[in-house]
Amino acid sequence: MEIKILGPGCKKCNQTAERVASVVDTAGADARIEKITDMMTIAGFGVVATPAVVVDGVVKCAGKIPERDEIARWLEI
Repeated sequence: MEIKILGPGCKKCNQTAERVASVVDTAGADARIEKITDMMTIAGFGVVATPAVVVDGVVKCAGKIPERDEIARWLEI
């Protein structure tokens, strides 16, 4: 599984990255997490509000810090 955290590196973006990493670790999921800060790359996903989370190429949320249970649902494959 490939998870991308999109955002310029603001406080909310960092909190999102930490929360996603924590849930992935707790779940024992086989996932690679990457932070994307380049605005052109972020725009390429069609994201206009950050932070955003992309799981396997699909934007799962944008403009907010996702809740832990929401992230856990994304990991259920």
